[in-house]
Amino acid sequence: MSSEAANKWSSRRQRNKSASGCTLRNQSTQSDGTIESRLLQHRKEDLHSEIDLKPGKMKSLTCILLLVIGVPNFADDRLSAEGPVLPKVLIIGDSISLGYTPLVSQLFDGIAEVVHHPGNAQHTGTGLEMMDEWIGDTKWEVIQFNWGLWDLCYRHPESQHYGNRDKINGTITTDLEQYGLNLEILVTRLIKTNAQLVWANTTIVPEGEAGRFVGDDERYNEIAAQVMRKHEIQIIDLHDLTSQFPSDMFVAPGDVHFTKDGYALIAEEVAKQISSALAEASLSR
Repeated sequence: MSSEAANKWSSRRQRNKSASGCTLRNQSTQSDGTIESRLLQHRKEDLHSEIDLKPGKMKSLTCILLLVIGVPNFADDRLSAEGPVLPKVLIIGDSISLGYTPLVSQLFDGIAEVVHHPGNAQHTGTGLEMMDEWIGDTKWEVIQFNWGLWDLCYRHPESQHYGNRDKINGTITTDLEQYGLNLEILVTRLIKTNAQLVWANTTIVPEGEAGRFVGDDERYNEIAAQVMRKHEIQIIDLHDLTSQFPSDMFVAPGDVHFTKDGYALIAEEVAKQISSALAEASLSR
């Protein structure tokens, strides 16, 4: 990092500390990194509680995030009639991202505007059809994206499982080779936005999932990682994180979705990586 960039970073961090009203006395809120200790910390801070947190509690949680991950002040120096122009973050993904986006958005309250595109991104084929509409004409500072769980899912029209999932009689949505090809096209399109890109890899497929084979998550993630490394795109390893989750952090046995505790930990990891991407975007202004 150049001295000019370093000075700019230091200045923004200092402005952020002053603006947030937080002090380093809360450094003890950091855990030793294990799932158990991090979950205990979240329970202590009520991060797993109702998403519609009260303003006072949300400010407290934002302070915790600022101190733990060192979020700089990303607000644009320009002012609008409503106040500082906040950088915009777009999250693209399926129901997993729909589960953690509200928590991430609230953690960045007053720091960045974090939104999810309308609806569910489903599989890469849907992404190819809808990408231009989701991006629109907004100037995105960061785009965090994922496809995978839908792509590797087998479905059969006569299946009684939710979403017609059936890994015995069904057909794969997107085979491994096509998945890689689709991701290459999608990434090429996203690069044109000039946003900082962050890939969240696919979360774990648990034993007993009706339409997905255990292990396919790793195979699809490896193909995705090859594409991301080629384009030097930051990767959030949500697969590693969720593979450490105890069974009671899934909504049900064999279900790929998580409880509020699970989404809270995912939101923490996503927020850290978005923070890093926002810092890069801020320094490049």
